[in-house]
Amino acid sequence: MTTRLHWTGVRMRTLQVTTDPDDSSTRAVTLPAAWDDAAAEALARLAPGEGPVRLATEAARWVDTLDACLPLPGTPKDAAPLGHALSCLLLFRQIAPNAALWRREAEATPGFVVRLSSFVDDGAFSAEHFAVSLAVICDALRRLQGEQSAERSGALPLFDAPDTTPKDPAGLILLTDLDACLAAIGLDYDSDDGRAAAQALTALTTAIARAGTSLAAPTIPDSPLGGLRNFAARALPPAAAYGDGACLAPIQTGFSTPGPVDGLLDVEACGLAPIFSPTREDGRLRRATLQRLEHRGLQPQSALALALSGTNPLPPTSPEAHERMHHALCALVDFMPELPEPEYARLRAKLERGARRPLPNRQRGFTQRAAIGGHGLFMRTSEFDDGSLGEVSFVPAREGAMTRGLMECLGQAVSIGLQHGAPLGAFVERFAYARFGAAGTVEGDPSMGYASSMVDYAFRTLSDAYLDHPLPDAPQQAVEKEDPAPMLPLNMDGDQQDISVQGISKNNGDGGAKGRRRRLRLVS
Repeated sequence: MTTRLHWTGVRMRTLQVTTDPDDSSTRAVTLPAAWDDAAAEALARLAPGEGPVRLATEAARWVDTLDACLPLPGTPKDAAPLGHALSCLLLFRQIAPNAALWRREAEATPGFVVRLSSFVDDGAFSAEHFAVSLAVICDALRRLQGEQSAERSGALPLFDAPDTTPKDPAGLILLTDLDACLAAIGLDYDSDDGRAAAQALTALTTAIARAGTSLAAPTIPDSPLGGLRNFAARALPPAAAYGDGACLAPIQTGFSTPGPVDGLLDVEACGLAPIFSPTREDGRLRRATLQRLEHRGLQPQSALALALSGTNPLPPTSPEAHERMHHALCALVDFMPELPEPEYARLRAKLERGARRPLPNRQRGFTQRAAIGGHGLFMRTSEFDDGSLGEVSFVPAREGAMTRGLMECLGQAVSIGLQHGAPLGAFVERFAYARFGAAGTVEGDPSMGYASSMVDYAFRTLSDAYLDHPLPDAPQQAVEKEDPAPMLPLNMDGDQQDISVQGISKNNGDGGAKGRRRRLRLVS
C-alpha cells in the first residue's frame, strides 16, 4: 500500500512505556526517532489492545479505511488517494486523528486535531498549506460518513424519493496550540493583533468546513495574517462541483481539550489556552519562549540578565487574557471548551451542590517519600489544570493492614472533598499537628525536622506546596513507655483451666533494682 511505503524511509526507534502510573507493566512502542517520549506514551494510550504498538501500522488502519471509501461527487478521476496526504500530515505532526479514529469506535464522532503552530515557517503562517490541509480533512471525513451511512441504511427498497441532504455532522475539526502559533508569528497572546489573527484562523477553518453545506460561513476578518480569504477560495472546489449547492454534510469546528492526541502532536498549550509557564517540566525554555525572545531581538543570556536585574522580558499571561481570547472566538466555531477560570470553577462548585470537578487526563503533581520516626510514608499528589491540588494519596511503607487501609481511605476522602470544592486550607487546619504514633524525626525531607504523626507531616507538606504557607514543627514531646498490659485469653473453659494473677511484689536485690513485676501463671 502507498501508506506503508511512505513510512519505509523514516528512521524509527522502539521504547518501553507505561500507560498507567499504578501499573508497572510496559508496552513496546515504535515511532519516528525524532518524536519524544511523550508521543510514545500518547500513542500507547490511543492504540487499542495491549501488545506492541507501531505508529506505521496503527496509522495504516484508519488511512486504508479512508482510502477505501468512495470519493465524493465531483472529485476528479485522477485525484491522488487521501492516504498519502494524511500520512505526510501526521508524520510532520501537523494533524492527528482523534481517539474515535485511532480506536475505530463506530459510535463516536470521528475527527482530526490540527496543530496550528506547525503551519508557521520562518515566522510566516503558511495559509495556503493550512487551507489545503483542511480541505483534505473535510474530504476524508465526508467520505467516511458516506461509507458508514450506506452500511447503516440497509437494503430495503424505498418507493419515495429520499432526502439526500445530509443533516448529521460528518465529523470534527479541532484546533490546538494557538498560543505557540502566535508566538511563532511574533504576536502576543494578550494583544489586539493576537486576537485578530486568532479570529482570522478560526473563521477560515469554519468557512472551509461549511463550504458546500446549508450553513452560512463566517466572514474572515482583517488581521496581521493577510490573504487568508484568497487562500480559502483556492482551497475549495468550484461551486459547480457541488451540484445544487447544499449537498455536503456539515463538519463541526472547535478547539481541543486535553488528551493523548496533544502529546502525540507535541503541543505546548492545548486548544486556545495560553502558555502560562515559559519553561518546560525539565527546566528548559519552551519553543514559544525562544521564539518570542527572538522576535524581541533577545538571546536567552540577555533575557536572563534582564530577569536578574528585575525586568521581566516576557510578562506572564493572566487568566483574564484567556477569558478575552475565549470571548473573541466563541462566535466563530460550533463549540468551545469550558473556560477553566479558577474563580469561576470555585463559584460553580459552591452554587451547584454535589458538582464534581474532574481531573485532567494528563496530571501533574509530585511524589514524596519520607520517614517519620522510622516509619516510611509515600505521598503522591495530582493537580488540576490551574495547578491546584485535586487528588492525594497516602501509603505507609511497612505498616499493618489496618494502618494502610485507614491512611488510604483518608487520602480518598480528602480527594473527594477537593474535587467537590472543599478548600485545602480547611483540611490543613484540621489535620496539621495531629498527635499520635508514629511520631519523631523526619527523614527524607529537609524542609521538615519533626512531625507529631504521619498525618501532621502530610498536611503540613501540602500546605507548603499548594498554599505557599509553611508551618513550623510541633514541639517535641517525650513518648512515655509503659509496660504492656497482660493479654488474657478470652475464650477459656473454666472447668479445665484456672488463671491466677499474683499481686505486685518488690525486688530489693543486691543491685538495688526496684520495679514492678506481674506474673501470669496458667494452671491446668
